[in-house]
Amino acid sequence: MNDGLPAADGASPVMAQWFACKAQHPDALLFFRMGDFYEMFFADAEAAAAALDIQLTARGSHAGAPIAMCGVPVATAELYLARLIRRGFRVAIAEQMEDPKAARARQHKGPLARAVVRLITPGTLTEEALLEAGRANLLLALVEAGDLGAAWLDVSTGLFETIALPAAELPALLGRLDPAEILAAENLDLGEFASRRTACLPPASPAVARKRLAEAFGVASLAAFGGFADAEAQAAAAAFDYARAAAAGQAPRLAPPAPQGSAGVLLIDAATRASLEITRARDGGAHCLLGAVQRTLTAAGARLLAQALAAPLTDLAAIVARQDAWSWLLANPAPAAALRAALRAAPDLARALSRLALGRGGPRDLGAIRDGLAAAARAATALDGPLAGELAPARAALLIEPSLAARLTAALAEPLPARLEEAPTIAPGFDAELDAERRLRDDSRQVLAGLQLDYAQRFGVASLKIRHHAQLGFVIEAQASAVERLRGFPELILRQSMANGARFGHAELAELDRRIGEAQARAAARERAVFAALVAEVMAAAAPLAEAAAALARLDLAQASARLAEGGAWCRPDLAEDHAFCIEAGRHPVVEAALAGQAGFVANDCDLSPERRLLLLTGPNMAGKSTYLRQNALAVVLAQAGLPVPARAARIGLVDRLFSRVGAADDLARGRSTFMVEMIETAAILHQAGPRSLVVIDEIGRGTATLDGLAIAWAVLEALHDQLRARCIFATHFHELAALAGELPHLAPHTMRVKEWRGGVVFLHEVAPGAAGRSWGVQVARLAGVPERVVRRAAAVLAALESRAGGLTEAATLPLFAASPPPPPADALRAALADLDPDQLSPREALAALYRLRALLEG
Repeated sequence: MNDGLPAADGASPVMAQWFACKAQHPDALLFFRMGDFYEMFFADAEAAAAALDIQLTARGSHAGAPIAMCGVPVATAELYLARLIRRGFRVAIAEQMEDPKAARARQHKGPLARAVVRLITPGTLTEEALLEAGRANLLLALVEAGDLGAAWLDVSTGLFETIALPAAELPALLGRLDPAEILAAENLDLGEFASRRTACLPPASPAVARKRLAEAFGVASLAAFGGFADAEAQAAAAAFDYARAAAAGQAPRLAPPAPQGSAGVLLIDAATRASLEITRARDGGAHCLLGAVQRTLTAAGARLLAQALAAPLTDLAAIVARQDAWSWLLANPAPAAALRAALRAAPDLARALSRLALGRGGPRDLGAIRDGLAAAARAATALDGPLAGELAPARAALLIEPSLAARLTAALAEPLPARLEEAPTIAPGFDAELDAERRLRDDSRQVLAGLQLDYAQRFGVASLKIRHHAQLGFVIEAQASAVERLRGFPELILRQSMANGARFGHAELAELDRRIGEAQARAAARERAVFAALVAEVMAAAAPLAEAAAALARLDLAQASARLAEGGAWCRPDLAEDHAFCIEAGRHPVVEAALAGQAGFVANDCDLSPERRLLLLTGPNMAGKSTYLRQNALAVVLAQAGLPVPARAARIGLVDRLFSRVGAADDLARGRSTFMVEMIETAAILHQAGPRSLVVIDEIGRGTATLDGLAIAWAVLEALHDQLRARCIFATHFHELAALAGELPHLAPHTMRVKEWRGGVVFLHEVAPGAAGRSWGVQVARLAGVPERVVRRAAAVLAALESRAGGLTEAATLPLFAASPPPPPADALRAALADLDPDQLSPREALAALYRLRALLEG
């Protein structure tokens, strides 16, 4: 058997295997199994060494150049794979397809057989070390055929959904799904998700796609799962085929494709998601809506919470079912506590099931199935009695035939090893044949101990030991002082000399080595067979197990919602099929969480009832306008996700589209200035918003000349009022717009209250009817630490601008580079006043100080 490193000319049989495997996946790094390492060669080695910061070496040569190579241990390969996947690499795994010992035993010639068994890509991950527990890992396929067909699946949980949509709605879908990998043609604009594109083959024809999917899921027609548009079916086939090819032809365990055409979700584009920081903070931190409301106890529950926030519903019945579930738990604390105790012990049942289905599962995945079944049984017991909303169907899904749980409990050892070969997986007493093989193996070891004692007495060397050597098998090890004595026994064969002793062989030891090796091999083979049989039993119950996993996630979401509502600070919103919008004492959940333990959050009402649906908000920077805009938009997200809302009370007519244009930034990579980004987002609102939409806009027109900006803001405000008729909060520094209240009957001017104090400004963070008379920009500049000389100059310029009837045109003649006005001359009276601290004076001292000041004034 020849299975060594590259030959001098790079043309060894092993390298021929490498070239054949690499040709199958030329755009992926190839992890090539050689013993206990995955080796990489040529450009793969150079790229991996740089990405992983591991040593790059060279062996042999090819085409006159040394062959670059590096490697990682098989035992820790997942750690390296995780780093490569995060850096955007795709990795093909080439495994040894036969046992080296078996190959040697049959005197196999040539290298071990190898084959690519898997392609690891960002969208096809299943291992815990490569996945983020609380987030879905979606593979999205897109096909353009008139309208757009989209299909997304999660190999790690079995999710498989599709939709047909207009191309204009693709940004909203991408923002909602946040896929790990996207299969799409190069000419399809993916915006900020372009880096996640994977080139794919042209899609199959609609007829072929439908037939292929029907065969994969064992039905006569794809119509058994619902109605699919042609592009939708093509996208579903593309996603399924890619996932199957990544597993070297083995189909993943997926739920049947579920068309989402009739499933109503709130449309939120990518810009709005970024603005509101729903599931991710802009800086990558945890300060987002998901982090603020996270009360789940399981990984599956955390994924469902993220999904609920990313895709709030517009189906009133579904929303009410979620609300009824957590309201029941809130009203019944004892069952809720028992449910939480069960959930805390629930493992990630869905991901364990997917790994077992793909043949990648280990003993701990079977243990997760066992523990998940136990948690499901305890959760079902906790929810005994009349239930509300989603609780009843969830409990029904937990009632799985108990025989599988009992069998796994009896079969699995404790603690379970990570890999089948590392330690006993099957408990003693479960399988008689395995127990017999283990006894034979262990009895041989006892014979070994007795033989060591016999040899010590027979050869007169009390210190000799019988040890196992990887190449020599069982040998007698003796210290240097006993070597000459042992050489005198003809039955002993010197196998290896060492500096401090020697190793001897014996016919009995060779026979014992064979017997123990055979016993170990038989025990290991039997344990693998029992493990495979248990996996088969689990997969036979895969459908009810998947339903139980989904039910546990729904229950976790319900208890997390109830936990949020405890204490009465979060309310159950009243939702209806109308245009109402009234929030009492609403708060921003993320800002409030950040202020915990500090100053309390100032709650504010928001009334966008039909007769006052456009709220014009003025006030200075730092007064809280942006926070107010976002908190009301987030209230809609929470309410339509079926969660409680941080308010005293809320009544919301269902929103179909949500737009938030708050805090735009430039997009230099695509050649867009801040103002251009602002205008693009504004255009999207004006083209897509309607009477059932909610729009929050902050400072339209700020990025251009004042008059241009005012004109744009004015026109947009009129369009929102007269044409779109959407519910809207419109924040601006153009106070002149408040005068439109007389012309726009549904416009309600409001302002952020501030208070002047000792020449400065105090932000009260309260929203009140009316309009701001000024922006307080100079005072905010002082608070920000702008040098006093500049602040005084700004105040003088502002006063001059405000006092001149000609406004900006006439004020342009101001001497902009004139010196700032000199400070007032110092005098004794001012100095005495400056030295006084009224809060520290007693009545008698205050009276004396007053007399001194009077004397200074009179000279």
